[in-house]
Amino acid sequence: MNPHPTRRAVVAAAGAAALVPALPAYAAPAPNGTPRPPTAVADKPLQPYASYWYPDSLPAGSPGAGITWRSLKSWRAESDPDLAFNAASVPLAARFTPPAANTTARAGQARIQSLVSFGPTASNPSQGAPTADYYALTHWAYLDELVFWGGSSGEGLILAPNAPIVDAAHRHGVPVLGNVFLPPAAYGGQLRWTRDLVQRDAAGHYPLAERLVAVAAAYGFDGWFVNAETGGGNTALALAMRGFLTELKQLGAAKGQRVTWYDAMTANGSVSWQGALNSQNEMFFRAADTMFLDFRWTAATLAASGTKADQLNRSRYQLWAGVDVESNGWNTSVNWDAFASAAKPHIASYGFYRPEWTRNHLPESRTPGDFHAADDRFWTGSSLDPSRPAPADPWRAPATVVADRSTVSALPFATTFNTGHGVRWYDGGTVTSSAGWNHLGLQDRLPSRRWITRTDGHHPAVTFDFEDAWRGGSSVLVSGEPGAPVTLDLYATRLPLTSRTVVELTHRAHADVTVELAVATAEPARPGDPYPWRLLPAGTLKAGAWTTTRLALSGLTGTARAIGVRLTAPGALSYRLGALAVSDSPQVTAEPAKLTVVAGSDGLRFSWRPAPGPVRHYELHRLLPDGTRRFLGGTCQSAYFVPGLLPEPGEKSACFEVRAVGELYTASGPATAAHPW
Repeated sequence: MNPHPTRRAVVAAAGAAALVPALPAYAAPAPNGTPRPPTAVADKPLQPYASYWYPDSLPAGSPGAGITWRSLKSWRAESDPDLAFNAASVPLAARFTPPAANTTARAGQARIQSLVSFGPTASNPSQGAPTADYYALTHWAYLDELVFWGGSSGEGLILAPNAPIVDAAHRHGVPVLGNVFLPPAAYGGQLRWTRDLVQRDAAGHYPLAERLVAVAAAYGFDGWFVNAETGGGNTALALAMRGFLTELKQLGAAKGQRVTWYDAMTANGSVSWQGALNSQNEMFFRAADTMFLDFRWTAATLAASGTKADQLNRSRYQLWAGVDVESNGWNTSVNWDAFASAAKPHIASYGFYRPEWTRNHLPESRTPGDFHAADDRFWTGSSLDPSRPAPADPWRAPATVVADRSTVSALPFATTFNTGHGVRWYDGGTVTSSAGWNHLGLQDRLPSRRWITRTDGHHPAVTFDFEDAWRGGSSVLVSGEPGAPVTLDLYATRLPLTSRTVVELTHRAHADVTVELAVATAEPARPGDPYPWRLLPAGTLKAGAWTTTRLALSGLTGTARAIGVRLTAPGALSYRLGALAVSDSPQVTAEPAKLTVVAGSDGLRFSWRPAPGPVRHYELHRLLPDGTRRFLGGTCQSAYFVPGLLPEPGEKSACFEVRAVGELYTASGPATAAHPW
């Protein structure tokens, strides 16, 4: 992207975030997925990190502390030391588009791509970290594509996304792209790295195109964002880049992968950001699936770009109009009518650059609740209710423009409203770890419309709350003094109903409240209208402990199109929803096997044989000398790293167990192991 000091904060400095020495070798999984026995390496660090590479040749000199220089050309899955920790496991879910929550959001027109930096290039932990302070993206329903942004000339230029991010995105139906960043010379870019990327073999093929496709396939993500911003090229280099993109797209398409090109290099090989689709970059757009248009677009250039796409028999919505929100978030001045007009068909799609501003602009004392409040404001708008957009809001929030999507279309379905981070871990309403944590792979499928409330009284506040939860790190808290019944939309669904279908609500009240389950088997008459709810009594809760209410849906037939709750409080409303499950049969989860432990100087690596059958994720616990269990972490992979474990007083050997967790959160029996101190 065109040079801009703030925009380069993450990717420009060589080695700015490096902290930990290079990693030792570790046994990659065997072809059948069973981890090979690792070698004892107790004197070496074992923390796995997200992967990054140079195309082929490495910089001169030596890497900074904590940085490992690697060549993508030399990468092979079978010798990747951290593949077991970095390979995503959740398949890309299919999505459907329910009737819009308001009269302005549209399907089939503008879409949204987000370029997000979740962490530094080097020393970015593979599977979360012991802190709740993280960009825990949850508004997946509006995204069409996520780009794992980053890279720097001093660390590496090609980034593979962390497995937890891919798993969370896939659970919500969002593809994730790795990033190929060839920086401007002002930020250390060298033209030889561009030439390395597009080198050809004796047969005329592009070996690094094949290698990029192999990485995405092994790591389980969905393709690549290619950003060639190193100047000094010529027409021959531009033609080689076009050939490289063509082969990358062809090879990737066979594996369900996609390619996005960034508007920088032009047809003569120079770097000249166009802010448009035109004759200078048309050949790259033809070779790719989509193109991100640089921020210098105008209404005229976008209009011409849309016309150009039509002439190429391509969708104009395959053009992402760059919107740089890194510095000012929802205060960014944007000519929305240039591409997302409220009165005319959309011209192009959104291309958000760095929406993690919603976290980064907050003070260091920020809490997860602070972050989600800001993130809801960004994606939903100042009304904080997508069914009631604020007409005077200058920020044209995605919920007011783009139709949301949902993946809740099959049984069983369950959620504990876990956002993928928290200040502690809860299990059955009890704290089993008091440590902060983040791991997006543990994130549930979350309500896509946050938050729609319908009442004749005052609308209550609805938030993800982190001070209490049934399971994971968060619950949904509804609070206020509405003075009338309130219906809260939770999920747009396509769930088949049978005579055996049951719904379980796990909830608690902080003041008396009457609860009804709301189920719709038909769609609203018009966009923005409420669902035609059928209400099923779920009892009156007194202030007290968590309780689970089980309701049979035997009186309903067809398909559940939406699920919500209706709340009636005689006074102040303070209601907490910790879990929701819909199923038509019990679920038994098989257990994993052969838990192994390898010690390093910085922690322990665990690996196990995956459980047969469907598994949502795995949870690792430590069995303490007093008989209690302490939650150490969870992951969708069959390997996990825990830093900094120490023996308990008088403990000669630590005992661990790992369990598989199913879609209904039923836990399997354990696989166990002991580790002598």
